Amino acid sequence: MKDGRKREDIAIGDLVDVVKKQHQRSGELTQGLVKRILTKAPFHPHGIKVMLDTNEVGRVKEIIDEDF
Repeated sequence: MKDGRKREDIAIGDLVDVVKKQHQRSGELTQGLVKRILTKAPFHPHGIKVMLDTNEVGRVKEIIDEDF
């Protein structure tokens, strides 16, 4: 299981847990499929920012391994 701080680990269509801006304090996670990768940098300490297929935006906290 990978965290979402390296851009190279994230691909379009990946199933991920993200924390949206309004949930940063509570740490509430939203699960979805990556539609777009918004962060241009190769690394971000708080997680790469992505847009989910639901058009919600958040920082990736965990990349879910779909092999389980």
